[in-house]
Amino acid sequence: MGKYDPAIQDVFQALADPTRCAIVAALGQGPRTVSMLAEPFGMALPSLMKHLAVLERSGVVRSHKRGRVRTCELVPARLGEAEQWLAEQRAVWEARADRMVDFVETLHRQEQAHGRRRRQQP
Repeated sequence: MGKYDPAIQDVFQALADPTRCAIVAALGQGPRTVSMLAEPFGMALPSLMKHLAVLERSGVVRSHKRGRVRTCELVPARLGEAEQWLAEQRAVWEARADRMVDFVETLHRQEQAHGRRRRQQP
C-alpha cells in the first residue's frame, strides 16, 4: 500500500465544502480574480476570502496580487496527489472484492460438487 501523506487530509477537508468545490471547478476553467469568483455565489468578499484561504492552505489554490487585483489559480499537482491516493485505495478495495468473489465462487463450486456426489451415492 502507498505511503499516506497527512497533508492530503487538508485537500479532502478543503473539498468537503460545496462552495469550495464550486470554486475549484471554476478555477479548472482557468485563473479567475476574486471578484469573478465571488459573483456567482452572491456572497461578500470577506466570506469568499475565507474559503480561498482554506483552499490556499491545502495547496489546491494559489493566488497572486497585482496592484489591487488578486488572481487565483488551481494547483493541479496537489489535486493529482489526492487523486493518486484515491487510486491506491480503490486498487486495495478492488483487490479485496476480487478475492471475495473468488472465495464465493470456490464455495459455490464445492457445494455443487458435493451435492452431485451425494446424489450419486445409493
